[in-house]
Amino acid sequence: MNMLEKLRNSFHDLGIDGLIISSEFNRRYMTGFTGSAGLAIISESKAVFITDFRYVEQAGKQAQGYEIIQHTGSIIEEAAAQAKKMGIAKLGFEQDHMTFSSYEQYKKAMSGISLVPVSGAVEKLRLIKSPAEIKILKEAAQIADAAYSHILHFVRPGLKELDVSNELEFFMRKNGAASSSFDIIVASGYRSALPHGAASEKEIESGDFVTLDFGAYYKGYCSDITRTFAVGEPSDKLKEIYSVVLEAQMRGMNGIKAGITGKEADALTRDLITEKGYGDYFGHSTGHGLGLEVHEGPALSLRSDTVLEPGMVVTVEPGIYIAGLGGVRIEDDTVVTEAGNEALTSSPKELIIL
Repeated sequence: MNMLEKLRNSFHDLGIDGLIISSEFNRRYMTGFTGSAGLAIISESKAVFITDFRYVEQAGKQAQGYEIIQHTGSIIEEAAAQAKKMGIAKLGFEQDHMTFSSYEQYKKAMSGISLVPVSGAVEKLRLIKSPAEIKILKEAAQIADAAYSHILHFVRPGLKELDVSNELEFFMRKNGAASSSFDIIVASGYRSALPHGAASEKEIESGDFVTLDFGAYYKGYCSDITRTFAVGEPSDKLKEIYSVVLEAQMRGMNGIKAGITGKEADALTRDLITEKGYGDYFGHSTGHGLGLEVHEGPALSLRSDTVLEPGMVVTVEPGIYIAGLGGVRIEDDTVVTEAGNEALTSSPKELIIL
């Protein structure tokens, strides 16, 4: 069953006979179109892709199974004309991705068609990765692993965090990535207590823990890895924190499998950190889904009742952060399987002291 058929199978439960897809990542997933302008309309029997002159040829090659429509005026007016031509009476729209202003414009143009708010229709399909997607995610992870190996030979006292961030970016691009998959985090010394401490002008000093959180954006998909290492001999307290996080992360990796909920996956790491007395210093979720976006479903969090299924790709990233001292986070990307999970990232996790 192809993606169009899978999506159409959800129409009855959603109370619609057509769906308009305008969000960037859902549009790419459903059509394969990598340009920046266009939208898809899918009915129970037809699919059209509307774009402008700049992308007509590209869309014709990428959006297989879609009739390509070039709009010369308003894309919303063209969408309304096509929806009426397709005989759609109840048109779903992505309520999580459409602004109120856009909704008002669509409502005005779509006279005679009921607009139905829909949430997560395409995102649900994206939860389970195909073998082709997993292959790309594995290659993206390998680029990140190679970048980590490279950076360990680059970092030294006196370098600025921004120097490290830039070197990671350059290396990943030179090795096939289109870019980093998000703003690279380089947090050293006291700044490693910042869970999302974007690279700064701070110089790395001897005795610092350095946390790197980065990933490669490759063929439209993201990898996401975190490692913490020391530059010079760290304090005993930092070593203790590292040991706790490593044990928690390995427990998470060993325990994730199909059939458990996101909440149960979160508990694998959180319970251990709490038992060791650091529960108050672990304030984020254990992990998240990974794919076209660096943060997508399913969540491995205290509130997630989503049941993990084979083919889901998630991160496992517990951490401990103590203001004024520093922090540790260790993160891997992994594919959920029936028997457990298969790690995509493979960089060493034991404490490295440079």
